[in-house]
Amino acid sequence: MPNGSKPMLNKSPQPGKNLTTSDGVAVLVGVVIGIGIFGFPPLVAQHVETPFMYIALWVAGGLVALVGALCYAELGSSYPHAGGEYHYLQRAWGSGVSVLFAWARGTVIQTGSIAAAAFIYGEYAQHLLPLGPWGPGLHAAIAVLALTILNMVGTHPSKKLQVLFTTVTVLALLSVIVGGLLLADPSAARPLEQSSADAGLGNLAGALGMGMVFVLLTYGGWNEAAYLSGELRNPARTVSRVLLIGVALVSAVYVLVNLAYLHIFGLAGLRETSAVGAELMRIVAGPMGAVLLSLMVCLAALSTINATILTGARVYYALGRDVPKLSLLATWHEGGGTPRSALMLQGAITLALIVFGAWTGDGISTMVAYTAPVFWLFMLLTVGSVFILRHRHPDRARPFRVPLYPFTPLVFAVTCLGLLWSSTLYAGPGAFIGLLVLAGGMPLLLMRNRSGVAKGVSP
Repeated sequence: MPNGSKPMLNKSPQPGKNLTTSDGVAVLVGVVIGIGIFGFPPLVAQHVETPFMYIALWVAGGLVALVGALCYAELGSSYPHAGGEYHYLQRAWGSGVSVLFAWARGTVIQTGSIAAAAFIYGEYAQHLLPLGPWGPGLHAAIAVLALTILNMVGTHPSKKLQVLFTTVTVLALLSVIVGGLLLADPSAARPLEQSSADAGLGNLAGALGMGMVFVLLTYGGWNEAAYLSGELRNPARTVSRVLLIGVALVSAVYVLVNLAYLHIFGLAGLRETSAVGAELMRIVAGPMGAVLLSLMVCLAALSTINATILTGARVYYALGRDVPKLSLLATWHEGGGTPRSALMLQGAITLALIVFGAWTGDGISTMVAYTAPVFWLFMLLTVGSVFILRHRHPDRARPFRVPLYPFTPLVFAVTCLGLLWSSTLYAGPGAFIGLLVLAGGMPLLLMRNRSGVAKGVSP
């Protein structure tokens, strides 16, 4: 080193503080509002007894999402890392838990979510191009196969295309709200006074728990706040504003959409209606209205499926780094800049789940049952990381601290535990299959890298 020169520090680039409150709100709303609101409401209706309880679940879901996002915001601002939950779990619980999370995300959580979104797409695509009694499953499989191949060759939707798809989703929701509350005649809906789903409400607590599982899946994406926090200006103040405003906007939209559904179909009719948005628009604007909304939902669904395929494959890369015998998954194709092996494995698992869901006759519910217990187990462990890391690193800078600690994360932890319990006991055989697949990852613990910090994980 030349005399008088300063030592060169080997620092990796850090994300810039470029996002304002309005930017953060726009991103959060764009991530959360998706196709679930066009597929899950009938399933929520099957688990409640009154319209008031139905709407109350959607309001409660917004509050739970807010509390969970606050916990994630502390983790994201204190330990910024592209690995997200994988990184938090590794720091708090060790490499064994993080490897199991990678296995669970690759075989249950992410692949099940892709399959569930594909089945919602299939229900609406079936309205546009009927393919017989197996039509929804066939449409779902074709979409997953085509988008997996698209990702393997390295062709990803541009930012502008993703914004376009989000705009289409919002326009579809506004159409449902205006049409259902202001334009539609409820008498045009099928008259249903009683639903066979009432028989499943014997255990009210379990039924409400499963209803909340579907509601929170519709609110899915709030945990992206963990990734926003590192790029927000003055995160100590801005994160809370983004979360409060963003979740409030999403909650308002979802409540209005569900009021429109209830206004047209009633609770019993909603329970029996598939492709509920298209059916509502058929009542409002005739067959062409249903076709138009089905097309809009299909475009939004393809965007969701593609984005989930893109991000989901990255967890196999982490698994390949930490389990040497799976190192093939950690390779990237130089030409397209994509993890081809990971994408192929993810696509194969997802297609197998679609076959399983189609065989059961209710692909959406089956995929939710398959993913829910495992999802809420790791969500519980992630919020537990807030307590562990505060104790372990009391002096670490925390640009954002979850308010009312420890009450706030404790409330969310109890909620996660309750949803884990409900989804395990009342979601059907799919839940136990998901847990068995999770247990199938145990041998990976014997093959993982045993270094204190996984490769590429910053201190």
